Amino acid sequence: MTKTNIKEDHEGVSALIQNLDSSVAEAVSEIRQIFLSTDQEIGEQIKWNSPSFFYKGTMKDFNPKEYKRDIAVINLRKGILLIFPTGASIHDSTGLLEGNYSDGRRMIGFKDKTDVILKKEGLRKIINEWLLNVEKC
Repeated sequence: MTKTNIKEDHEGVSALIQNLDSSVAEAVSEIRQIFLSTDQEIGEQIKWNSPSFFYKGTMKDFNPKEYKRDIAVINLRKGILLIFPTGASIHDSTGLLEGNYSDGRRMIGFKDKTDVILKKEGLRKIINEWLLNVEKC
């Protein structure tokens, strides 16, 4: 059984958001709030130079390259993309997840904070579906 040894980095995430363009920062802050308010076992950190969210509870052992602990990472290179590394394993009844990549990732694109708010309940449903797949001890 593996308890996360990943340290949460609330301050790092806050600092990164503060350095973003204000409209992007508003959208990212809203995404952040949705994740952190969905379940107390969701943590945040900077991964791949972006805000990311992970499961911080105890899990069965797994190969770290399977990204089973990583819920999603925000990619800001071309707009606002929320990438779920194991998104193909999520039962998505919302239709929000896009892409069919061979590595199993799927994503949701957002235009701005208003778009995040419009997709909020669907995003929360996807996060909860992801949590159902966690192999807990």
